[in-house]
Amino acid sequence: MSPTSVFVSGANGFVAQHVIKLLLAKGYAVVGSVRSATKGDELKELVKSDKFSYEIISELGDKPGFDAALKKHPEVTGFMHIASPVGFTATDIEKELIRPAVDGTVNALKAITEYAPQINKVVITGSVVSVFGFGPHFDGNKVYTEDDWNPITYEESLSNPMFGYFVSKKFAELAALEFIEKEKPNFDTSFVIPCYVFGPQAYGVKNKKKLNLSNEIINTVVKLGKDDKIESFGSVFVDVRDVARAHLVAFENKRAVPKRLLLISEKFSLDSIAHIINEKFPDSSVPKGDISKDVELEKSIQKFDNSKTKEILGFDFIPLEKTVEDTVTQVL
Repeated sequence: MSPTSVFVSGANGFVAQHVIKLLLAKGYAVVGSVRSATKGDELKELVKSDKFSYEIISELGDKPGFDAALKKHPEVTGFMHIASPVGFTATDIEKELIRPAVDGTVNALKAITEYAPQINKVVITGSVVSVFGFGPHFDGNKVYTEDDWNPITYEESLSNPMFGYFVSKKFAELAALEFIEKEKPNFDTSFVIPCYVFGPQAYGVKNKKKLNLSNEIINTVVKLGKDDKIESFGSVFVDVRDVARAHLVAFENKRAVPKRLLLISEKFSLDSIAHIINEKFPDSSVPKGDISKDVELEKSIQKFDNSKTKEILGFDFIPLEKTVEDTVTQVL
């Protein structure tokens, strides 16, 4: 009997690479989808495993791409849908952000249902932006849990790319739930919902000048000089290695069906990141970081309770100190 094979969409992404690394380490074979042969070959070179192969799906909304990829791989019994558009510069919000996220998710589920009936487990990667309230919907007294939904409407989302991104994640998740409710497919589904994802790259850093969107927050602090001002900004984070582990739990553990796993380790601020860098790397040029400012800043950060998720996961999240140290070590 051949080992279980897992299809991972958006395979060259920051989170997906960690998921692939973990899957391979646990003996799974992996088929990843990438947008071009160049990206596929680059990833193959990084992964260095004969258990990894790739298929090209040039656009998320490309259903024939998913169809063809799954038809070619009857050995695949699991599917992790990690690909989704990220960006805050869209000019056509619906076309560039919302439709690709929603259509990409539904197309993947349709392709599985039609051409891969052997797949029995699907894990969909969402985002905390589908849970939290932001901007006019921010509520400093509310404690957000796995059961909450961001109240931003479709109409509001078209007003700016930030809201457009938030809604793209929310409606992609809702579209998946609607598909499951209506089609009653023969696969189980779990959702992994991370917040800002920090941490080292799975296979080293090629371009240290520009990291992925979340890690660029740490990189911005790394690049500051002693006399530079630290912007007052904070939110919640989770380590990418914990996100990868959570995908494996969602895939392997029946208790994760049909749950939303809310992945949040703790709060952070740019000052707390700078403070940790100074402690761990005393020769750095980063400003000291005034963590006394965090008390006031925390009023603008959402409160959360993800105890239900933690119980299912069965592991402790990596703390900010360790995440920052490991990320900066790799960048430096």
